[in-house]
Order: sequence, then C-alpha cells, then structure tokens
Amino acid sequence: MAADENRTCCFTGHRPDKLPWGLDEQDPRCLAVKASLSRELDGLYRRGFRHFISGMAMGCDLYFAEAALELRGRFPDVTVEGAVPCPTQAQKWPEALRRRWRTILDACDLETVVQRSYDRYCMLRRDRYMVDRSAAVLAVFGGGPGGTQYTLNYAMDRNREILLLDPARPERAAVRFTM
Repeated sequence: MAADENRTCCFTGHRPDKLPWGLDEQDPRCLAVKASLSRELDGLYRRGFRHFISGMAMGCDLYFAEAALELRGRFPDVTVEGAVPCPTQAQKWPEALRRRWRTILDACDLETVVQRSYDRYCMLRRDRYMVDRSAAVLAVFGGGPGGTQYTLNYAMDRNREILLLDPARPERAAVRFTM
C-alpha cells in the first residue's frame, strides 16, 4: 500500500517523562491533549488527509495512533500506519503498555519496521521515514531538545507543514507553520 504523500500526515510528540502528567492519562491536561488531537485529525480529514503515520513511541504517539484509529472508525477511507523503529521498540516497557502498543499495531492498516535491530540512530531513522512520506506533521511539543525537536527541525528542512499543539495549553488550536 503506497499512500499519497500529499494526503499523509505523520505525528511526533513527547514521551511521558516530558509531559507534566507523566503516565496519568486521567489527568485533565492529558484528556485535553487527546481531545485536541482528535479535533486536529478531524480538521486534517476535512482538508483531504487520509493516511496517518504514528512512530508508536510511548506517550503522545500512542494517543495519536488511537485517535487516528478512531477517525478511521468514522471514515473508512482513512488508513493508519504504525512506523516501528525496530522490532524491540516496546520490549522494556511496562507490560500494560506493551499490550496496548501491540493492540494498536494490530489494528493499523500497515506496520512498517524501519530497521531489523536497535541501534542509537533507529528512532531518528524512523522519524525521517515518517516525514519523508508526509505533507504535514502534527506535533505535541512544549519545547526542549530531543526526538520531537529533531523531527520538527527535519520537517522544516523538508518544507513540511507543521501543526503544533502545546501540551501546556491543549485547549488552543494547533499553530500552523507552512514553508
């Protein structure tokens, strides 16, 4: 299945250690981020986006994947891809999160494993894979160095549209940057 890059959006976002609520997904701020992701996905769908790629990392990537799968439940022309950096991505996660990760991947239309084994660059390769196949990048980003910042910089270098959600102010619409 080759998705149309012009109708594809990928996602990047913080892991729990960079989110003010950590792993507490019942925190009102987390619930607000999840609602914002759903709202932004609805808007992307209205604009013609039909394929959504998640990097399947713990935290916001999983929220995005679940929201994209929910969108697909309402609009069957939506496809969802889980882009896994390597087969052992979730190996050291808590058991409940590993089960959730597997359940999400099993529900995706496409599972892409970017490389066969872990090395210190596999996450960055996964991020480039996603951006290279997308016209837009939706991000939950509150600042600071790390993989999300790397992915956003790469997306800017590749002239991708960026929709930025601030985890500290999730009720606000995403800020849109176009190159």
